[in-house]
Amino acid sequence: MGIVEVLGLAGSVSLLAGWRLYLAVFATGLAMRLGALPLPDHLHALDALANPWVMGIAALAAVAELFADKVAWLDSAWDAVHTFVRPIGGALLALAIVDPSDPATQAIAFLLGGGAALAAHGGKAGARAVVNTSPEPFSNVAVSTVEDIASAGLLWLTYAHPYVAGGIAIGLLALTVWLLLLARRVLRRLFGRRNSPAKPRPPA
Repeated sequence: MGIVEVLGLAGSVSLLAGWRLYLAVFATGLAMRLGALPLPDHLHALDALANPWVMGIAALAAVAELFADKVAWLDSAWDAVHTFVRPIGGALLALAIVDPSDPATQAIAFLLGGGAALAAHGGKAGARAVVNTSPEPFSNVAVSTVEDIASAGLLWLTYAHPYVAGGIAIGLLALTVWLLLLARRVLRRLFGRRNSPAKPRPPA
């Protein structure tokens, strides 16, 4: 696996960790344990994810997130709590992917992985805050379900086809930037409208 594939793999996994950290950890460990996810030799650090204790804790957390993420405003509270957890998790996953014999590359992967996970987390949290302004509850459930399916599918695609991981990372990064800009625009318009003074009514 070349450096481009390794960096693309690390970037994709880190970005997905910003969406669904526990699902990323559990799905990776399960695929490795079932032999459905053959990894190159230098990715042996990811073997820790196949540990039964790690998988068990990740599964419980993923189930909790599955339900919390579908309740309006509870999902935003969950995102707020995980503002520090997801970037650290993304950084550690990126650290486990790169070659351990190159400390400089590992330091870069740790910083970039944490930054990528933080950016993805920010885009997700911002987009969900916008969705929560909708009066009906179905849009929240629909968006959360799409995130679940997309996270699992893109994680499998990233590991199964590392040569496309770079393209996936670029696409996820572009989506993250778009979500951040969209959330900023909508929230500014929403709160700007609420804070604007009411126009006086003309006399009858």
